[in-house]
Amino acid sequence: MKPQVTTQYDSFDDPLLDAEGLEVTSEDDLWFLPGPMEVEPDYLPPGPRAELRETAVLDDWRRAEAGNAARLARVAGRIGALDDRLRRGPEGWRHRLALMEAADLSWFVGDRIGPDRLALWISMRLSGVQDDTAALARVGWAVRRLTGGPGPEVDLSAFLDRRDPENMANEAEPFADRAVGWLDLMAQAADLHSITRACMGFHLWNLAGLRQQGDRTEAAVTAARIAASEGPNSNRGAIFAPLAMRGAGGLRASGPPAERLERWLEGMETACLTAMRHLDDIQAWSVRAEAMMAPLSGRTPPALRAVLTEWPLVSAPMAETLTGASRGAVQRNLAWMETRDLIREVTGQGRFRMWRAMP
Repeated sequence: MKPQVTTQYDSFDDPLLDAEGLEVTSEDDLWFLPGPMEVEPDYLPPGPRAELRETAVLDDWRRAEAGNAARLARVAGRIGALDDRLRRGPEGWRHRLALMEAADLSWFVGDRIGPDRLALWISMRLSGVQDDTAALARVGWAVRRLTGGPGPEVDLSAFLDRRDPENMANEAEPFADRAVGWLDLMAQAADLHSITRACMGFHLWNLAGLRQQGDRTEAAVTAARIAASEGPNSNRGAIFAPLAMRGAGGLRASGPPAERLERWLEGMETACLTAMRHLDDIQAWSVRAEAMMAPLSGRTPPALRAVLTEWPLVSAPMAETLTGASRGAVQRNLAWMETRDLIREVTGQGRFRMWRAMP
């Protein structure tokens, strides 16, 4: 017998098999294989988010500046007018505006230091039992930086009075290392207007790790100095651009750069107009006071008038210290000015009284 040969039957060799049926059968039989890559769900955990490139950040602020060009030009003109006004006015005007701005900033950051408490602290280092001396020191620092000295981009550590503690942990990043990224980015933005750069620097302050203990005063004062850094304003002009007078809505951090810059410009324009109107009023008061006090003799009347021009609120001990006059001479002149509606007592108290000019 011949052995039977078993023939292996291969369906691919059968010409009678329908090719379309083969394709359907093959897909059904291969159910265990993974599906196409594009429909597979991604079960992998998300990786680290890529950091935004500096060029992208700068491009966002360049577009924001271009979209607010008209208002930016108007606000720059306001600051220029304020600078010119301060150059032509007495030295005390700049100090007066710095006190007002620092007091308003203190309300923005939550310290709530009024002009009367600030004036006493700056002039005589006096504070009440319930006063927060750390808050007073912060606002006092703001007044000093808003009235003069090198700007923040010259030496940021010196500007902020910031020093690393001697017992700093090994893993802690030194302040200079944190500041260098922010300063480099500000340097790369040299093509932007100083007002735009100030706004950008303010909003990138926290991201650079420069904020300490929840305080936003440093960022605002730094930005105010940068905003006024264009032009010859180093001698007697506008050392800073006001940000918080009549409200600090321009400092609110929300939205894309275009919205932030729009709010910034709106707030700065309001603050500049407030400062200009205040200078108009105090100048008119000074002219009126000088004419009315002309018959008075001695050096106390003009000295007291200069103090009331420079300081928003003045107490008798303050006036005594700042004028060098005796307590009696100061009190007599204050009483004389009050009876003629040149000044008004604002506390309503019998002790610790304070006066302000009545424009």
